[in-house]
Amino acid sequence: MKIKVKSAKIAKAVKKMYGIEIEVESTEDATEAIGLILRKMSERGLEDYKLLKEIGVTASQNYETSAVDYELIFLLDFIFSQDASLDTRISVIKEFQEFFGKL
Repeated sequence: MKIKVKSAKIAKAVKKMYGIEIEVESTEDATEAIGLILRKMSERGLEDYKLLKEIGVTASQNYETSAVDYELIFLLDFIFSQDASLDTRISVIKEFQEFFGKL
């Protein structure tokens, strides 16, 4: 399953969790930032995060008004272990979406 997250939201999340300002300009930047966010979220003691093997990150550009004016969007692909139930997968993904939605 995949969700879309704007680069500005990823940067805002890192700022909120770690107090550092970052620029998310590439897939590598986003992957590193998502790793930091995931680490903080899994420290909350939720067992569901242990079943999350990795989050794949791909970049996409969203053109709002013109070809010059665009926003960088990342697709996060949640990859779980085989024994993760559908409820567990939904729970983790929903928590990620709610977290970014509150920023």
